[in-house]
Amino acid sequence: MLKVEIDQQSGCCFGVERAISKVEEELRKSETLYCLGDIVHNNVEMERLTKMGLVTIDHETFKKLRNVRVLLRAHGEPPETYRIAEENHIEIIDASCPVVLELQKRIKRTYLSKANNEIQLVIYGKKGHAEVNGLLGQTEGSAIVIEKKEDLDKLDFSKDIHLFSQTTNHLEDFREIIDIIQKKMTNDAKFEYHDTICRQVSNRIPHINIFASQHDIIFFIAGEKSSNGKVLFNECKKSNPNSYFIHSPDELDVSLIKDNDRVGICGATSTPKWQMQALAERIMKLKP
Repeated sequence: MLKVEIDQQSGCCFGVERAISKVEEELRKSETLYCLGDIVHNNVEMERLTKMGLVTIDHETFKKLRNVRVLLRAHGEPPETYRIAEENHIEIIDASCPVVLELQKRIKRTYLSKANNEIQLVIYGKKGHAEVNGLLGQTEGSAIVIEKKEDLDKLDFSKDIHLFSQTTNHLEDFREIIDIIQKKMTNDAKFEYHDTICRQVSNRIPHINIFASQHDIIFFIAGEKSSNGKVLFNECKKSNPNSYFIHSPDELDVSLIKDNDRVGICGATSTPKWQMQALAERIMKLKP
């Protein structure tokens, strides 16, 4: 007998879920709402919200707007964005993730308290990522961004280093970065690191490995732009080679499913629950 199970820990993280709820709430008040950047890296969900009246804009368009409402997504924004909004009489609907906002405050406090010292404030994260741009803005662009251990040659290990991490990084990779820096420090320079990784995101990898191994076949659903989706799917694939990445329920190839399979459905931190539910219903309909 065919069994279909949705991974209860998959789906939008708290920050993204909160931002989407905010969009829906605001669109009930007005037919149009601007959003600075994609609110979620999921094309199907973006299409749904666009039909409701969400208009996605970039930073160049944002600078030209006047007297409108603009929602800031979960990734957070640099101080410059708030300054422009005030100058242009733009009403900000701030849906920045509380975890990201707290990280911004910590980085800014460190930056201001160490302004007169020769410290290196380092952010471990993806260069150009919206969250990292917001974190960099707290240091007036002076922080050093490292994406991987090979970037560590940018640092001067004879001077003090304060290390922070993008909230969505992987804990094991961050620990490796910490270990390398600790071993390279010289001249009694001080090294401080701040574990700012969101556990709701980082804990998904060990969980999804277990979930994937407990099923005969896995369907992982996520948007094409989701970097988190690519990482989590690769983890599924490691634990269960019979795993398939799809972008919408319509892409389901039902011929892959055998009559007595235990089917597992999971997704990225940008995959809404309703998409996984729609996929489960489609499987049961096409493969009763």
